[in-house]
Amino acid sequence: MPYKEIPQPPPQKNDDSQDAAISEKASLPRPKSATALPSEVSGSRMASAKSSRSRPAGHSGVFPVGAAATGVGGGGGGGGGGDGGVQLADKLKIFKTDNFDPDAYVQSKCQTMNEKEIRHLCSYLQDLKKASAEEMRRSVYANYAAFIRTSKEISDLEGELLSIRNLLNTQAALIHGLSEGVQIDSLTSGTEGSTEEDISNVEGQEPSEIQKWSADFPDMLDVLLAERRVDEALDALDEAERVAADRTQTLTTAEISALRSAVSDNRQKLADQLAEAACQSSTRGIELRAAASALKRLGDGPRAHSLLLNAHNQRLQCNLQTIHPSSTSYGGAYTAALAQQVFSVVAQALSDSVEVFGDESCYASELVTWATQQVLSFALLVKRHVLSSCAAAGGLRAAAECVQISIGHCSLLEARGLSVSAVLLKQFKPSLEQALDANLRRIEESTAALAAADNWTLTYPPNGIRPLARSSVSNLALQPKLSSSAHRFNSMVQDYFEDVTPLLSLQLGGSTMDGIAKNFSLYVNLLISALPGSMDDEANIDGLGNKIIRMAETEEQQLALLANASLLAEELLPRAAMKLSSINQSSMDDLRKRGPDKQNRVPELREWKRKLQRMVDRLRDSFCRQHALELIFTDEGDTHLSAEMYICMDNTVEEPEWVPSPIFQELYAKLNRMAGVAADMFVGRERFATLLMMRLTETVILWLSEDQAFWEEIEQGPKPLGPLGLQQFYLDMQFVIIFGQGRFLSRHVHQVILDIIDRAMGAFSATGMNPDSVLPGDDWFMDVAQEVVGMISGRGRTANGDREINSPTASVSAHSMSSFRSHGSS
Repeated sequence: MPYKEIPQPPPQKNDDSQDAAISEKASLPRPKSATALPSEVSGSRMASAKSSRSRPAGHSGVFPVGAAATGVGGGGGGGGGGDGGVQLADKLKIFKTDNFDPDAYVQSKCQTMNEKEIRHLCSYLQDLKKASAEEMRRSVYANYAAFIRTSKEISDLEGELLSIRNLLNTQAALIHGLSEGVQIDSLTSGTEGSTEEDISNVEGQEPSEIQKWSADFPDMLDVLLAERRVDEALDALDEAERVAADRTQTLTTAEISALRSAVSDNRQKLADQLAEAACQSSTRGIELRAAASALKRLGDGPRAHSLLLNAHNQRLQCNLQTIHPSSTSYGGAYTAALAQQVFSVVAQALSDSVEVFGDESCYASELVTWATQQVLSFALLVKRHVLSSCAAAGGLRAAAECVQISIGHCSLLEARGLSVSAVLLKQFKPSLEQALDANLRRIEESTAALAAADNWTLTYPPNGIRPLARSSVSNLALQPKLSSSAHRFNSMVQDYFEDVTPLLSLQLGGSTMDGIAKNFSLYVNLLISALPGSMDDEANIDGLGNKIIRMAETEEQQLALLANASLLAEELLPRAAMKLSSINQSSMDDLRKRGPDKQNRVPELREWKRKLQRMVDRLRDSFCRQHALELIFTDEGDTHLSAEMYICMDNTVEEPEWVPSPIFQELYAKLNRMAGVAADMFVGRERFATLLMMRLTETVILWLSEDQAFWEEIEQGPKPLGPLGLQQFYLDMQFVIIFGQGRFLSRHVHQVILDIIDRAMGAFSATGMNPDSVLPGDDWFMDVAQEVVGMISGRGRTANGDREINSPTASVSAHSMSSFRSHGSS
């Protein structure tokens, strides 16, 4: 709950004298009656409460605790226990003396301190002040409801005590009057002559001035009230109370009773007159403050404060009658007009309350409660007439503008010590989240509609879509090349992040980024569905449903799918999300305020980018799996890579033509063809293209390594693997190593190939034959493999020196096969 900081009452200069007075009063002999007077009880309680409030708990001196103790005593602390307590009490006596001068004390202690120590001391005191203020704010937040309730109860109790005092005074006056009446009756036994003499003396005596004033007081007060001379009427009432209290010897009991009755009646009459004036709509400004101040002077402060707030509320309701949402062109104008009226009235009420009532806790609590109610009503109006329609239509920019206007007016109140922004944010957040969801749905639907007609051709941003930089010959290469659906997705995400950036104070950054990540996942599912033959259920599970997607028939179109996803995930979306980190601030103060938010945002962005990359990996794996299956299986379901193709080679009489198997030649041809297309498509992102080719090679090799049927037939089949089959298998693996070095082969896949060869040679050795005795030298395998590589690539025979030096596998030489063969045959 927001609150206004309420300063404590100034500390009393002489607490000891007050405590002594209270103790002396408490030690006086009490009357023998069993029950004390209520006025005495209440007086002692109020004095005790005041004394307890004037003494802050804990250390409250100028210096830190350690420094204060050392400075006062002039030495370090000694022992513990009771002696230490006595020592500390003796040291603190200097602060309780009547002639204690804090300035002189600080000067005497700081004379021996250098400039650095003084600065350190000042810094410590500032930190202590801030910590104390923050602790007070937390305490008020934690106990705010009880705080308001207690304040109201104290106010009611003070009113009851005042009533009790008046009743006691009236009772005492009645008793005094009765006693005088008894004395008058007793005097009737006097002589008739003396009575006649007394009567003649009384009749001949002129009334005194005070008696004349007392007799004329009711008429004079009626005139002052009729002429609305409030200040003079208040002065007259105060004077009448003083006369009734001080002139008990001059005035008779009847005159005093009549005077007090006139004072009481006219006080109530004046209070009602002031309350009626405060309720008039024409009473504003100085007149309103004067009426409230007069009511407070009459002893009815709570009623005066309530009337002050009610007057401002009536003024606000009257002003709101002229503001209608239908008379404005858009929600921002209505919000601005409404905020101007509401927050200006709240600010004026705050000023009037402080001017008339000061910083008393009970009045400040009522003011905070009233201001919170006004801001809540404002938030509900904006939510009903603006945010609800914006949220339903997905008008995020209009909703953000309304929130910015409202928060801007709240900041003006916060500068004056009244924080109500939490009330607004609590009301606005659900509508803004609804607007965010509507925008995300629009991005999803628009992207899916364009994907249904996308020809999967990469182009520069078309007209109507915001480019990343101005179009020119020099920076044309900086523009992203995407297909039409990816361009649309990127443009809508850019607009979305720009609209949501002003709403960072609502802590919507996490849900915003999660929503974009979900939309990107759905877009990746669209791209996966665009691959020919892609029948994965994962796309349907993720909400793709029965959306119609245009197929990417050619390899170039399929690579364009990967270009879309990789460029969005690696560059465009993270660049747009950086707007949420609030780097571009207008002042260094804003930077310092948002420093922790920025630091927390960077790891969040990093993790978000990794999440996007995992989605791209799904598309890449689907791409590689599809092309691997096209290589391995025929349209009829047969396989191009089986154990039978190696085992049956030894059943032929003629010497076979030694070339790599067709599946591995087709694998290299596909990789070489795709690499040429990717070189033009992934400019500046060659690493992604290289990893894609490596992943495709890995998919084929891992399928061969994990095919249980293939290895069961090789190792346990009815026909063993013969010398020719082993030589063909060895040539195929050597061919993969030769064409993959530096471009299509990772170290992991290279090791898998070596393990596959080891397994095949182990199966051949199980027949009792030595693999080295039937296999030709390594140079023969390399010559055959390089010749086929040159024929497919059109570059002629490839020498060993043509390998790329920076390749991940450039250090792995094909000549390592000789050492492997000797190891496998041993």
